[in-house]
This record gives sequence, C-alpha cells and structure tokens, in this order.
Amino acid sequence: MTATPTPPPAEIDPRLLEVLVCPVTRASLDYNRARGELVSRTAKLAYPIRDGVPIMLPEEARALEDGE
Repeated sequence: MTATPTPPPAEIDPRLLEVLVCPVTRASLDYNRARGELVSRTAKLAYPIRDGVPIMLPEEARALEDGE
C-alpha cells in the first residue's frame, strides 16, 4: 500500500485575510499555511481552506487542541 501524497499548503489572498473574521466571535484570524487553515484563537477553532476558498462554517471547523 502506498502513502497518499500530502496536498500542497493552501494559499490565500492576503487582502482576504485582512477582512475575514471568525463567524463565532468576530475576532481576527491567523493563517496556518502548513495546515491550510484559518485559526480563531478566541473560539479555539480552525476553519479549513479548500481549493483556495475559506470554509467559514462553524460546523466545518476543527476544534483546536490545548497548546495549538
């Protein structure tokens, strides 16, 4: 069985990052390029970026673990 190749990190337009906020807390987001996510430290959620499009739905977000 061969390993599935890891997709390249998601890219996001820096101007878009300036205007996006967490839909839960309205706080600013941090871009985690390695994981392809937008991170809300306030809500402790990470929103995925799929095909260059941020998925800003709380039900699609990953809960951050302690220390992330």
